[in-house]
Amino acid sequence: MKNILLGLGVVFAFLVSCDSKKKPSADEISGVLDSVKIEEPSISEDVISDIIQQIPSPLEISTLLKESDTKYDKSYLNDPEKISDYNSNYKKALALGVYGTDLGYTNIYEQNQDALFYLNSIKSLADDLSIGQFFDIGTIKRLATNSKNLDSLLLITTKNFNNINNYLQEQKRSNLSILLLSGGWLEALYIVSRVSDKNPDNEQLKETIAEQKVIMDNVVLLMSFYKDNDPNIKQLSDKFVKLQDEFNKIEIKTVYREPTYEVVDGMLVVKDNSTSEIIMNDENIEAIRNQVYEIRENIIN
Repeated sequence: MKNILLGLGVVFAFLVSCDSKKKPSADEISGVLDSVKIEEPSISEDVISDIIQQIPSPLEISTLLKESDTKYDKSYLNDPEKISDYNSNYKKALALGVYGTDLGYTNIYEQNQDALFYLNSIKSLADDLSIGQFFDIGTIKRLATNSKNLDSLLLITTKNFNNINNYLQEQKRSNLSILLLSGGWLEALYIVSRVSDKNPDNEQLKETIAEQKVIMDNVVLLMSFYKDNDPNIKQLSDKFVKLQDEFNKIEIKTVYREPTYEVVDGMLVVKDNSTSEIIMNDENIEAIRNQVYEIRENIIN
């Protein structure tokens, strides 16, 4: 998968996938979490990297949206002027994740004026969370208005998140990292779900939703690590567990095939030839969408 952006700002780092490493299993990530001291919860850079590798390429999602002939629909997005409604760090961190993904949606459709509104909201929330110093909004604005600069923007935002995550750990506020991730991922799933709702015959969109089962498991794992120390995350975790219950009704079978080797740009690379079979029905997807809508409504209001 190519490293292309769906969301701008800090959430971009969550939405980028890499194809150069084997994706870790939920059990492997759980093992990493178990090795961390409960009395001082934190999310290590290695754990974040593992989860990032699990997340599907935003290029795939954006391509599916365009292939479904779906036009830009601002009603899918959270109003950027609602930032005054978010009066706690918990709400602000979730909103920052949501707005990052919304900003990416405006960027896909080259809605530059709307993008600027979301950039301003992101900067305001980041300042309120005392992480605004990690955002060079001037540079991000310049790069975001030209799709040819996505690679440069990726490097900046990925580095930004690593710095933010380390800073939050040092400040004993690493719980905000999981909120940023959860808000951004849930909003991406929400947008795809809305598009899928309007295009019920698009099987690729349904499969994209179903494939989030792996991400769902990992996010719930992270929340389970924090919920005993943070009542807000406990409440959010309970909602995500209900969503996980719906995902668990979907089965994903991996058909292993021997990898092959190819020469790409003069370098020998490994090509993963394994495939996945998704066993689901329309009722499964509808139930997931409904849960996503309910959680998202709770997050933004």
